[in-house]
Amino acid sequence: MEFRLLIKNGTVVDGTGAPANKADVRVAHGRIVEIGTDLQAGTGERVIDATDCYVTPGFIESHNHWDGAVWWSPNMEPLPGYGITTTINGNCGFSMAPKPNTAADKQSIIEIFNFFEDIPEEPMDQAVPWDWETWSEYKRSMQRNVKVPVNFAAYCGHIPIRLHVMGQEAWTRTATADEIARMCALLEDALRAGALGLSSNQLDYDRNERPLPSQRADDAEYRALLEVVARHEGATFQVVLDHFFRMTGPEQVERLGRMAKETGARMHWLGLPTFKYALEAGKRSAELHEQFKQEGGAEIWTDYHHVPPTSVINFVRSLVFAQNGNPVWQEVVNAKTWDEKAAMMTDPAWLERARHGWDHETFAHSYLRDSTKLTLKESESGWGPVGITLAEYIVQSGIAHPSDALADWVMKNGAESVVHKESLPFDDATILALMQDSRSIGSTSDGGAHGKMFCGAGDNVLLLTEYVRDRGVVTIEQAIHVQTGKIAQFFGLHERGVIEEGKMADIAVFNLAEIERRPEERIWDVLDGEGGRTYRYTRAPAPMRLTLVNGVPIFDNFAFTGRYPGEFIGPEQPMPLAIAAE
Repeated sequence: MEFRLLIKNGTVVDGTGAPANKADVRVAHGRIVEIGTDLQAGTGERVIDATDCYVTPGFIESHNHWDGAVWWSPNMEPLPGYGITTTINGNCGFSMAPKPNTAADKQSIIEIFNFFEDIPEEPMDQAVPWDWETWSEYKRSMQRNVKVPVNFAAYCGHIPIRLHVMGQEAWTRTATADEIARMCALLEDALRAGALGLSSNQLDYDRNERPLPSQRADDAEYRALLEVVARHEGATFQVVLDHFFRMTGPEQVERLGRMAKETGARMHWLGLPTFKYALEAGKRSAELHEQFKQEGGAEIWTDYHHVPPTSVINFVRSLVFAQNGNPVWQEVVNAKTWDEKAAMMTDPAWLERARHGWDHETFAHSYLRDSTKLTLKESESGWGPVGITLAEYIVQSGIAHPSDALADWVMKNGAESVVHKESLPFDDATILALMQDSRSIGSTSDGGAHGKMFCGAGDNVLLLTEYVRDRGVVTIEQAIHVQTGKIAQFFGLHERGVIEEGKMADIAVFNLAEIERRPEERIWDVLDGEGGRTYRYTRAPAPMRLTLVNGVPIFDNFAFTGRYPGEFIGPEQPMPLAIAAE
């Protein structure tokens, strides 16, 4: 079915940063075919009254992890109700392809997605066909087997490339010249097939405190891979760095930034420190960011998000303890059964180790050290109490140490119980400066990941409500630009991201007074591996008045339409207007 629409009486914010203006927008053949004032409806056109509404490009989520979930949760809630029309995946060095060659190597990929992104193992193993070897074959499988409501783009991950070539030795050593050549061939296949580039990881350690395989890559490996990226117009080298835990970020910015400059590869690093506690340690990275801009040559961009990541902890699947330097409590999360968990939390020797880890191993900046910042949010058993802080529970229970008190509460309430860790404070001035920085990418929400910890899908609306509507510190034009046109230009998505005649009709229509980032709520749509379903968190719609993807309504009349017009996209060449209008 072809949709012919005329969006009338709206205020167009075109995504370029240009001033908003009153205009009508006509959509046909999946594209924006006319923009003007007082346009008249043609035969067969549906008229959308956008009075008191903004008409903007669809929002682009620049850092998502829907790689796994699209295979079993294809509706991708809550994206349609938040005006999101493109999602970018394969981030942090994690991608679904190339597929490792052995069962053990495939399990490594599944466990990495499970531990770092809270993507459950059972559907990753059972619902995903794994009928590919190379990234190009993975893309064809996606196009053959998965229908999605929004456009889907993805990087090729450094970690699966290494595992495909080196097997389990990828965890422990540098690569040989022959292995590097094979890695380059795999990356070449991906970039030719439309991957956004190469993503890598210099941040994370796994549940067993092993640095991820990409951290074993030496300069020779990185340089060779960056040379491949540099040969492909529009391709990007993305790397996630550590400005949070071990603070290796500054040295890696310098190391990898220099290699990007030397090879001519465009680089995108996550991200310039914005947490208040990290500003001092990240000063060198901030200096390098400015230095790289002034030097010219290969582009080096940094990343940010306008919302601190939400940390919701349960005791079945969570990386919060490990990433905050508390490996003893992570042992409880890692244990497979309730009996194993309960044995730990009632063992005097484990309790003693847990107290020591809480007091002496947890990172100094972590709110795990502050029991007033931990809220006992949800109980699996109903025992309770909930809605109070761990500090208040210490007083109620008479249990002096916070680790012992938490163990007592979990024993009574169950492993699926939830504790909310308050987010660390951002530096507002840094965020506002990055929004206007010429080489920054925003909208880093981690949507699609952390289903039981909650992800940031819907945070795009908070920029519009808190920063634009409520505080007035960002203009509507700036807020739309940094989440649409600027991201599209960076990733080479030249057919999207702006309201312009000839572009694909990825459009959001909304009334700024109506929308909110809604509270998280549970949805039971994740396979549990035992014939049933378990939950993840999502949000009710913002709502948008209308969300169009490739000219097709995916959110309309305050509900998801059940349509799946999303395409697997990569760097694009703009279509000439004459052809687009045919």
